[in-house]
Parts: sequence; C-alpha cells; structure tokens
Amino acid sequence: MRLQSSGEVAEAAYWARLYGRWESMDLAGVVGFMRGFERPWWVVGGWAIDAFTGLRREHSDVDVSIFASDVPALREHVGERWHLWSLAGGDMRPLTDKHPEVFGPDSQVWVREHGDAPWVIDLPLTPDRDGLWTNKYFPEHTGRLDEVTWVADDGVRYLNPEIVLLFKARLHRTKDQHDLERTWPLLSDASQDWLRKSVRRHYPDCPWKFV
Repeated sequence: MRLQSSGEVAEAAYWARLYGRWESMDLAGVVGFMRGFERPWWVVGGWAIDAFTGLRREHSDVDVSIFASDVPALREHVGERWHLWSLAGGDMRPLTDKHPEVFGPDSQVWVREHGDAPWVIDLPLTPDRDGLWTNKYFPEHTGRLDEVTWVADDGVRYLNPEIVLLFKARLHRTKDQHDLERTWPLLSDASQDWLRKSVRRHYPDCPWKFV
C-alpha cells in the first residue's frame, strides 16, 4: 500500500486547519450512507482506480458523486441526521431550507453530523444535461451513465478508469502518477487511445508518459 507523500500530508493538514478535521468513512461506510438513496451514485477518484486494478493504496477519503440535479433527493435522503455543505472556490455554506441550492453543478458537497463533528464524505457533484453524465471540465464530453461507469462484483458503481485518469491529469500529483502507472497496462487499447489523445488535447503540458 502506497503511503502519502510529505506534500500530500501537508496539504491535508492545511485544509483541516482551514475547514475542520476529517474522519472519512471507508468504502463500506459510504455504501451504508448511500443505501436507500434512489438516484444514481458512483465512486470516483483513487478508490475507483483501486476497484479496477484490484490494488490498494492509501486514501484520505472516499469520493462519491451524484448528479447535481439530485441534490434535493440527497437532502431528503439524509434528513436531519446529517448536515450538507456546498463548497466551491474556497467558499462554503450549509444546504438548508433557506439556502437549498449548491454553488453550481460542478461544486462539491461535504457531509458531517454537526458543527463539532468531523467531515466524513466528500461528494463532488457531476453536471447532467438532458439526463446525460457531463464532464465538469469539458462539457462537450457527455455520455449515458452506463457508458461512463461500471459496476463491480461488490455491486458498487465506479467511474471508468480512463475518465478518472483524465481528471487526475489536470493536477498530475505523485499519487496520480502512481495511479496511471498501475492502471495503464490494464486498460483496453481503445481506452488507452482515448486517454492519450484526451490528455494531449486538454493538458498538453502534462508530464505523463504513455507507453
């Protein structure tokens, strides 16, 4: 299992000092949290890479996504049990009856029990247009949910690994390079070709080397 770099640890400490501490749920906890939510949801980020490769690395949290249009359904799902906060560009505000709208369809929702409790789930929202999954960075990239995600043997839905890696190419951190290296040999030829072309098109300065 890969440990976090000193830079990643420092970054996590910075955000914890600014916004409050995290005690993230593990994947089983997230599955339990989402149980009974009747709208689509899927795991993204490093956990999605783990599921595809069958290899584990250390994670600071589990990122799970829903369509931005389903935030009202999420609020109904959690009721009074959990507090939901909208986060975008460093700004935060609670989702309440007075302020039920998120900052935008590409913002995040953080979850905790109350003001003295740690954050437990990070929910990066996914824009949806006409019922289609829509890439938050490149709106021309759309698809049906069953085209851009897959369901593992554990019954959990995950974002396709090549799309996860395209998101990671934007930051190309140490952990993202590691995720590329362990995923690339397992991708189909078509997925490799799509990822290579997409990274070169959208992130021409990305240092990743494709083999």
